[in-house]
Amino acid sequence: MSKKPVKKEEVETTGHSWDGIEELNNPLPRWWLWTFYATIVWAIGYTIAYPAWPMVKQATAGVIGFSTRAQVAEEIARFEAQNGPMRDRLVGAELTEISADPELNSFAQNAGGAVFRTWCAQCHGSGANGAKGYPNLLDDDWLWGGDIEAIHTTIAHGIRNEEDGDARYSEMPAFGRDEMLEPEQITQVVNYVMSLSGEPQDASMVEEGAVVFEENCASCHMEDGTGDREQGAPNLTDAIWLYGGDYDTLMDTVVNARFGVMPSWSYNDRLSEAEIRAVATYVHSLGGGEAPVVDE
Repeated sequence: MSKKPVKKEEVETTGHSWDGIEELNNPLPRWWLWTFYATIVWAIGYTIAYPAWPMVKQATAGVIGFSTRAQVAEEIARFEAQNGPMRDRLVGAELTEISADPELNSFAQNAGGAVFRTWCAQCHGSGANGAKGYPNLLDDDWLWGGDIEAIHTTIAHGIRNEEDGDARYSEMPAFGRDEMLEPEQITQVVNYVMSLSGEPQDASMVEEGAVVFEENCASCHMEDGTGDREQGAPNLTDAIWLYGGDYDTLMDTVVNARFGVMPSWSYNDRLSEAEIRAVATYVHSLGGGEAPVVDE
C-alpha cells in the first residue's frame, strides 16, 4: 500500500536574496515570543518599583522606596548599638587597665586593628613596620614615648599639624639651607653623628664634629646623642633612622631638616574617643609598647 505524499507548506520569503539564496520568513516560536514580551513587562515594572533611571543628581527612587544604602546604614546602626556598651566601657576605663580586662582588651584589639587598617596602614604599612619617613611601630624606638598614654596623646592630637593646638611640636633647624653652619661644619657634625652608632665616612672629622654637635645639637639630642622625647628629638646612638643613616641622607637631614606631619585624629571627630583608645591599645600591643610611666 503506497503512502500519500505529504504536502509541504510553502514558506513565504522576505524578498531578500544573496547570491541566489533567498531569506525565508519563518516565524519565531510562540513560547519564545511570549517569553520576550514577559521580560519587557517585567522590566517596565522593575523600573517603576525600584531605583533605576539616572537623573541629574540621583536615580529615580522607585515606588517601593528600596535602597541598598539604607540597608547598609541599618546594618551599621544595628552593630553600633550592639557595640555601644563595650565602647562606653572602653572610654570609661583607665588606659593602663584596658589590657588587664580580657573582654575589654579583646574588643579593643579587634576594633583597633580595624581602625589601623583603615586609617593608619597607608603610612605605617599594613604590618605597622613603617617606611622611610614613617615610624616603625613594632620596635621600641619612640620619638614621643611608647607607653599607652603617650601613644594615645600622639594619635589624638597628631604631630606638627596646624589644626590642633595640642599637637606634639618640634622643628629641627635647617642648618645648611638657612646658613646656620658652614659646609665644613656640617660635614664634621655628620661624621660625628655617624660615629655614635657606627663608622663615620671620615674619622678625622669626628673630633671637630663633636664640638659642632655640642654647640648646636646637644640642646635637643642631649650631650650623649640619646635624644629627648619631650621634644621629639630622636636618639642618634641606636642605629635606628627614620629617614636613613647613610652619609648622603644625614647630610640632607642636617642641611634641609625634617618636618614630618601626622594629622590630629580627634580633630573634627575624625575618630571617636573609643576608636582612638582602641587603636592606641592595638599599637601598644604590637611589640614595641612600653610599660606605663610610674611617678616616683
